[in-house]
Amino acid sequence: MSPTNHLQRVAIVGILTPAQATGRMGGYFAEALLKTGKHTVTALQRADGSKGALPSGILTAPVDYDDPNQESLTAALTGQQILIITLSVRAPPDLQSRIIHAAVKAGVKWIMPNGWGVDVFHATLRAEEPYFEAIARACEEVEALGANYIAMVCGFWYEWSLACGEPWFGFDIKGRKATFFDAGETKIGSSTWVQCARALAALLSLPEEGAEVSLQRWKNRALYVSSFRMSQREMLDSLHRVMGTSDQDWTITRQPSGERREEGREEVRKGIETGIPKTLYSRVFFPNGDGDYEDKQGVANQVLGLPEEDMDEATRRAVEIVESGWTPFGSAPLPKMSGKPRNSS
Repeated sequence: MSPTNHLQRVAIVGILTPAQATGRMGGYFAEALLKTGKHTVTALQRADGSKGALPSGILTAPVDYDDPNQESLTAALTGQQILIITLSVRAPPDLQSRIIHAAVKAGVKWIMPNGWGVDVFHATLRAEEPYFEAIARACEEVEALGANYIAMVCGFWYEWSLACGEPWFGFDIKGRKATFFDAGETKIGSSTWVQCARALAALLSLPEEGAEVSLQRWKNRALYVSSFRMSQREMLDSLHRVMGTSDQDWTITRQPSGERREEGREEVRKGIETGIPKTLYSRVFFPNGDGDYEDKQGVANQVLGLPEEDMDEATRRAVEIVESGWTPFGSAPLPKMSGKPRNSS
């Protein structure tokens, strides 16, 4: 196979119209792929869903996810070379499996399952948290069915997690309150949405095989990328630089990460939705370094030609999201983010 033979036909589950939610991950992926000029992008959309306009250049394929015969899904995916799945945490638990089966039936060779976060191949994290286990099982399902998966491990999304509120990264920006897990010095990996999109576009611009660096390098493996390797202390310092504040302007408390995780689990049992991020985020911040995948596995940033990002610029975007009045539980669309690399104009 020629080294210039990259994957061209890309299908994405989860590209939403501006009226539904501007700035979701699928949209960033589509924009970055189209910008290369090397790919066609097809959005799989519910046949009975919104008819709002998608960004220019994106093809659409109506599907019925509830069809037990998967006829529309299989038809929409026929001829596609790779499927990217981005689903809401509120999606039905079996939806991804149904999509994967339809993709394999349609002959899709490569699948990037829904995950986008923690290193689910870390044995301890996988064993302790059902959510992480479910992501790993989806990857294994792809391989068992005869297709290839690539799992993007990018850490928790930075601007999203910082803007969402205290149950996530521990920060209430509007109220100027911070909860440090343990001492607040544990480092983890985290990425911006735009960096994830750059990584995907660079990955799919590589030859499928036959070159020193090709898609085969990540066949049935994790692709590790990141924007920042940082601690909560460093996040707060960045907030200070962006907002012109100091520790004296914030209420700072500390909570053992293990205690916080148990608190989150109890909230989940009571049906409190924010118990989920409280559980998952506090676990990744355990001081044993389980969430520091960059230190343990390394990242593909340099191989993929990803730029170094400015943490303060990303923090500024999170502050702007909060100031816009957006909340993770509201209906307002998320403000668009540019993800400007460091020292760019």
